[in-house]
Amino acid sequence: MPQPTPVAPSSSNPYRRLFALPGARAFTTGNLIARLPMGMFSVSAVVMIAGSRGSYALAGAVTATGLATTALVAPWVARLVDRYGQARIAVPATLCAALGSLALVVCVRYGAPDWTLFAAYAATATTPNTGGMSRARWSHLLRGDSKALHTANAFEQAADELCFMLGPVLAAFLCGTFFPEAGTLTGVVLLVGGVLLFAAQRSTEPPVTPGVRPAGRTPLRAPGMRPLLTVCLATGAVFGAMEVVTIAFADARGHRSAAGVVLALQAAGSFVAGLAYGAVKPRGPVTARLSWCVAAMTALMTLPLLAAALTGSLVLLGGALLLAGMATAPTMVTTMTLVQRFTPEGRLNEGMTLAVTGLLGGIACGSASGGWVVEHVSPTAGYGVPVTAAGTALLISLAVFTRSNRFTHLRANH
Repeated sequence: MPQPTPVAPSSSNPYRRLFALPGARAFTTGNLIARLPMGMFSVSAVVMIAGSRGSYALAGAVTATGLATTALVAPWVARLVDRYGQARIAVPATLCAALGSLALVVCVRYGAPDWTLFAAYAATATTPNTGGMSRARWSHLLRGDSKALHTANAFEQAADELCFMLGPVLAAFLCGTFFPEAGTLTGVVLLVGGVLLFAAQRSTEPPVTPGVRPAGRTPLRAPGMRPLLTVCLATGAVFGAMEVVTIAFADARGHRSAAGVVLALQAAGSFVAGLAYGAVKPRGPVTARLSWCVAAMTALMTLPLLAAALTGSLVLLGGALLLAGMATAPTMVTTMTLVQRFTPEGRLNEGMTLAVTGLLGGIACGSASGGWVVEHVSPTAGYGVPVTAAGTALLISLAVFTRSNRFTHLRANH
């Protein structure tokens, strides 16, 4: 098995040292190109379907179906990646997903029955977890260097935030400036091109023995993983509720078009905080850091609620979301670090995809809960949903992960 390459010690900048690794820049470039469409597809689909069929309800139902299908299919794809390798599985899986997106464009363009939209969008669920594959490469390259891996995880989380900040803006621009299908078609080109470039970097790919099932129990049965996935579920509810409630709040004040900018401020705060968090040396047990990060997220999530309730100003709400977002990346970085430590050897892609699945499930629950409160109470009251979800994540982390004597057998506490 190829030995991981140590991080070059020639620079005090942790990110510069990180990308001094041979092949790191190449696989990161491909992965970022492939990851950008993740923030484009849902927005593009909503614009395309609602514009053609005149129904936001149908558009929302189609995208929700795709989300639910992804939650079911993604762990299976990740298991195949762990068993057969990233390049052998990611490329055909991506091509299948691309065909699903193209089928959606054709069905919308030529007025196919509504059920075909659900079937086509469900086919995109084979899209591999590109962020998880990138984190798996860092974990392989930086094995034994926890500080450098912390920096890599922080970079990956910042990259996630950047893609989800720029993706919707790019999708809205393409669909509005050219034609409704432009966002989806551009996303397909970026996804396929990025995955092909990423998969071509074979020197940094984690080694596997083709056809041999990875040893050990499944990640879902690993000690500590289930409570961690519950934290992911609650954290995802924070994200899902915040998006729906903010759109409704802006719409109630006659500025629905500004909702995207306001939400981008939250992603921007997370992006900056993620880079800063990766540059500092982590201290203390990872489980304790998770509780502190979730506590900070819970506290900062009260700021949008206060801004909406006390001022009703969209400008002040944007500032509150900028500050609230600064706790998101540290929480997710620490969560992914624990996923990497709890996941059995040889199953890292599956473990991280389970975490993403938990987040997706939470986003769906948060969206539904936030929408219900907005409709039956008020948009302002809706900001109580992400606060409640963050508080739930905090209670779980305090109840489980601060009792270190129960987890002394875990690798996270070695």
